[in-house]
Amino acid sequence: MSTDKITCLLNWHATPYHLPLFLAEKLNYFVEEGIKVAILEPNNPSDVTEIIGSGKVDLGCKAMIHTIAGKARGFPIKSIGTLLDEPFTGVVYLKSGNKISTEFDSLKGKRIGYVGEFGKIQLDELTRQYGMTPNDYTAVRVGMNVTGAIIRGEIDAGIGLENVQMVELEEWSVQQGRSRDDVAMLRIDELAHLGCCCFCSILFIGNEPFIQQNPEKVKAFMKAIKRASDFMFADPVKAYELFVEMKPHMNSEVNRKIFQRSFRYFSRDFKNVQRDWDKVTNYCKRLDIVDQSFEQNQTNEFLDWPLLPEGPAGVEPATVDTGVLACCGCKGYVKPTVQASA
Repeated sequence: MSTDKITCLLNWHATPYHLPLFLAEKLNYFVEEGIKVAILEPNNPSDVTEIIGSGKVDLGCKAMIHTIAGKARGFPIKSIGTLLDEPFTGVVYLKSGNKISTEFDSLKGKRIGYVGEFGKIQLDELTRQYGMTPNDYTAVRVGMNVTGAIIRGEIDAGIGLENVQMVELEEWSVQQGRSRDDVAMLRIDELAHLGCCCFCSILFIGNEPFIQQNPEKVKAFMKAIKRASDFMFADPVKAYELFVEMKPHMNSEVNRKIFQRSFRYFSRDFKNVQRDWDKVTNYCKRLDIVDQSFEQNQTNEFLDWPLLPEGPAGVEPATVDTGVLACCGCKGYVKPTVQASA
């Protein structure tokens, strides 16, 4: 059966940082912009670039490094904007019990979890930089469930995000009677001397034939999400409550903390940042993911509003108190305030 709906596939299950997408649906912004959108969640996050590239789904979300690698593999995909800009990504571990320190070579002999093959490629490249070989650690593919694998003792550490897996592990540590400070991260951008964590920026991507054939629909899609994003920045508490109405399981302390930790990374204008694309393209060449002739698969042509100037590279964003943690679903919220960077 044919449909006139645009299909949009998330990079994994619905997460608080996907809020602008769901808010655009909740507030009827998609309909007001003249489109219908079906938001889908993948069974396996590793399939997203192939599903979108094959044309089975029109649009979606994916990390920058995977978007570049997808094109290199022959999938016709292109980034049409940035949702989450430079979330800190690295090897997450618990300080207690496994003798991992702030030095990369402390991972020698450890079981390290990774999401997909590019995480393994990154780890292998780092071992060469730090006097080790890929045989000096045990790679364990755990998908997106790094948190669970660490908790169950299946791995000693794993690649994760500061605003997701670290939050989950911090809350678990507290439940075990330990400090949140027991959770630490070896940041890949610092280990690899990248000057940014943009390789894991979460992008809006699309099937190129669909984009070429439906430019007005793509523009309407981005405009609706921009309206939702503006609403979120103006009133994060109300935005999160509307999100909870659509996704009741998000009404938990850990998910509210993930949203608050993610807030600092949300892009204000959705642009593909040229400086970051250049850094990650060069990084992918270093990893032999793409060759020297690779042409970037990104555009800002569907962002129909003034774009902000690029900020300085490598500057950590300020932590924001969004107010969503004040009462977890009842009255008594506080006005969001900006705090100094942690």
